[in-house]
Amino acid sequence: MFFEHRVLILLCLFMYSVHGKDGFFSYDSSATTECLVEPWKPHYGGGIISNPEFNLGISGWSAFGHGAIEPRVSKMGNRFIAVRNRMQPQDSISQKVQLVKGNLYTFSAWVQVSSGSNETVAVVFQTHDGNFTRGGYTVAKHGCWSLIKGGITANYSGPVELLFECGNTSVEIWVDSVSLQPFTKQQWMSQQDLRIEKARKRRVRFRIAHGNRTGLEGAKVSIKQVRAGFPFGCGMNYHILESEGYREWFASRFPVTTFTNEMKWYSTEKQEGHENYTIPDAMVKFAKEHNISIRGHNIFWDNPKYQPEWVKNLTGDKLRVAAEQRINSVVSRYAGDLIHWDCVNENLHFRFYEDNLGENATAMYFGKTHSLDPKPIIFMNEYNTIEYSDDKAAGPVNFKKKIEEILSFPGNNEGLEAGIGVQGHFGSGQPNLAYMRASLDILATTGLPIWLTEVSVARDPNQTENVQQQAQHLEDVLREAYAHPAVQGIIMFAGPAAAGFNDTTLVDLSFNNTPSGDVVDKLIREWKSDVPGAGTDSEGFFETSLFYGEYEVSVTHPHTKNSYASSRIDVAKEKGEENEVLEKTFHLIREPARASSQVQEFSK
Repeated sequence: MFFEHRVLILLCLFMYSVHGKDGFFSYDSSATTECLVEPWKPHYGGGIISNPEFNLGISGWSAFGHGAIEPRVSKMGNRFIAVRNRMQPQDSISQKVQLVKGNLYTFSAWVQVSSGSNETVAVVFQTHDGNFTRGGYTVAKHGCWSLIKGGITANYSGPVELLFECGNTSVEIWVDSVSLQPFTKQQWMSQQDLRIEKARKRRVRFRIAHGNRTGLEGAKVSIKQVRAGFPFGCGMNYHILESEGYREWFASRFPVTTFTNEMKWYSTEKQEGHENYTIPDAMVKFAKEHNISIRGHNIFWDNPKYQPEWVKNLTGDKLRVAAEQRINSVVSRYAGDLIHWDCVNENLHFRFYEDNLGENATAMYFGKTHSLDPKPIIFMNEYNTIEYSDDKAAGPVNFKKKIEEILSFPGNNEGLEAGIGVQGHFGSGQPNLAYMRASLDILATTGLPIWLTEVSVARDPNQTENVQQQAQHLEDVLREAYAHPAVQGIIMFAGPAAAGFNDTTLVDLSFNNTPSGDVVDKLIREWKSDVPGAGTDSEGFFETSLFYGEYEVSVTHPHTKNSYASSRIDVAKEKGEENEVLEKTFHLIREPARASSQVQEFSK
């Protein structure tokens, strides 16, 4: 179903200008999980890495721990470094580099092992206090080169030791094309803005004309967004059925939601054979009444801890029968009502169904879900894939491998549309945006839709009053996600204090905004386009850039009595990487009926 290629995700080698001493920079979003005969050249020419392609032998590099390092040359003449006689996982090559506090560092390297086909290799940064922080993983093989792509955010200024790690000490680690490129926070944010302009907006050119089709100078064009093109939503829970304030707050902001717990098996069938959908049914009714799209969460959860109590000890055929009843019941009940299903939740970290029903349990339930309701996109949904670089189980390479296994299962390649759900539960510290972006780059090579499904940012337990810092971290994460062209939607697991959202709280008990709530409202306003009134030029033209979405457009002219035109237009992304200018022509007509104008559309 997939073909592997070097993916240039909309901004590959896209150059942007940073004025001042730093000159020109580019963020290289290229990524691949294909194992190549020869590695690519290092991103950014290696950045601050000395001798990144080992053309000078081992100059600039040293052995870390035990083991010996030596330069080698491939049959095709490519130079690389090999580490042999390893005794510990972190016995490898290393290089000291200087970090600057607050900078973001994007990392990439190509690795191979001397034997085998499934060895996890990580890049590791040893800090001044001796702690190790992993910045990215890949699965390495013998006979071809695999890309590690990741990064770190510096929380202090000073030296770190860059090295590599592989748990199997019987294999040699081979390394080539190493890169570490710094970006200041301002450079990173400027890059986000440019990516948003390119990935989320489109130029629209309006032409206002008389009935005789001649251009009309000085016409007033007013544009109001009535539906956002990008789904930015929030989780909700059962408290919304009890609180008018919660309902009003939610419906006035969010076009899409996930029920935090109410559709889960342990909520709908607490006792075997006694299903109760009263609460999720009422929540679905509320959402439909307010045109709020719903992600189904979830059919199954692979964590043994979160099974219904009566399910936890089931095995074999008894579990199979119970699971079959569950999936038939919940998927059929909400068929046609949902845009997504999280099918088997967190199946990279846990294996309840695989251990009891076989390795293909998740793949089988993906296919079963699609057969019961072919409308929703069916998601894997995991934590720590983008938010925590030390969790190799859920790293983007393993995520991609698992989703491809699911889609290669017999029958699952026939119309089943799958999606990538990355939860985004960030801790209280500075989020590692460099790792987050690199992980999204890797996931984007699948070509599947990516959603952030449960975004939250924890409070610092030692600084419970520092809610401003929490709000800033939330904004950093949301902007980074919105700026990535492969991300197609964001859901936060956050909300009112009155509904029990005590970690990432958006409004207090009186429904007044917290600092995090201010961030959310600011972004909702920022990510929409409203033009209260703009004049046309001498030929009747007005051009602007609009976020994707649906708009009401009205046109009047101060000197053309009783003339008026109005219409709804849809500003959408075209297939392919480059959007052409969308052109709209309005012909003013006479009132009083104020009938909508005939709007001609074409692309330039």
